[in-house]
Amino acid sequence: MIPWLDTDTPFPDVSTALTREAPGLLAAGADLSPQRLLTAYRHGIFPWFSEGQPILWWSTDPRMVLMTDQFRVSDSLRKTLRKVERERTNPDGGRWQVRFDSAFEQVMRACAAPRRDGPGTWISEDIIAGYTGLHRLGYAHSAEVWLDGELVGGAYGVSIGRMFYGESMFARVTDGSKIALAYLVRFLQDHGVQMIDCQQETNHLASLGAAPIPRERFLVHLRNNIGLPQIKDWEPIAPLAPRR
Repeated sequence: MIPWLDTDTPFPDVSTALTREAPGLLAAGADLSPQRLLTAYRHGIFPWFSEGQPILWWSTDPRMVLMTDQFRVSDSLRKTLRKVERERTNPDGGRWQVRFDSAFEQVMRACAAPRRDGPGTWISEDIIAGYTGLHRLGYAHSAEVWLDGELVGGAYGVSIGRMFYGESMFARVTDGSKIALAYLVRFLQDHGVQMIDCQQETNHLASLGAAPIPRERFLVHLRNNIGLPQIKDWEPIAPLAPRR
């Protein structure tokens, strides 16, 4: 029902993705080389499959996205962010630190680890190898939250032009992933990124301000932003405006 891709087979048009049995499923096969992944993301396609399955490629409709100006910060998270920022910028050092790209693979492995509410994610060794390859080429990035020298929260994704594709988050302390996301959203917003692709709809993403949009609208935005210059100098900046 869906095409099988060899390593040199191009992706089919996303309009051919399934709509009933497995909505959004486009193709199977090929590989997770950096070039294949970049081609996929440039066409609004992403891999998602479980251990033991072939590589499955998806283009969901509708598409879950987070507009960076719609990110929701609760009062409790706002209070935590102010504390983290005070300590992060303290010249004498503090318990909390936020970094980008200092432990990319470590973030991926933390995202793949078993969770309290269920098993680990779909992030296999093949996925880790593929995305660390993108990271080495400057297309994949991580936001990391550190407490007393330990990694306690993070998020990672793919950045092409002025598009950012969120992949996964994890938390080992309360709001650990939300802190990482807040810094990431603020950085992307400051660099002209209006949309974070979240791929699939979940209640958690909706609580943060994400919402589904038609795939065609997503693809129009992608085409308008994918060819813009790459973002450089990934360094955290304050996620909240200073008090007046």
